[in-house]
Amino acid sequence: MASTPTARTSQNCGQERTFLAPPVVADHRSAPVNALGYLRVMSAVDDIDETLERLRTRGAQLVGEVVRYEDAYRLCYIRGPEELLVGLAQELG
Repeated sequence: MASTPTARTSQNCGQERTFLAPPVVADHRSAPVNALGYLRVMSAVDDIDETLERLRTRGAQLVGEVVRYEDAYRLCYIRGPEELLVGLAQELG
């Protein structure tokens, strides 16, 4: 069951700001890729397809799909056998 973010108020330089505080995820293995906290690392790779092929033979599984961010990067997330989430980024151009 997903929790709802809570609104919090902060004072900064005399200005009051309200922001959302996402719920804490108790188990990183089932956390979405945009969950709050240090749940993943990101690595730059030269060839994302070759890297995925090599890591799949070692038990990594693609989470979602490889996506293209503008004309700058190809990006994806993988989960290894230990359930750690790792992001891969291939710079284009």
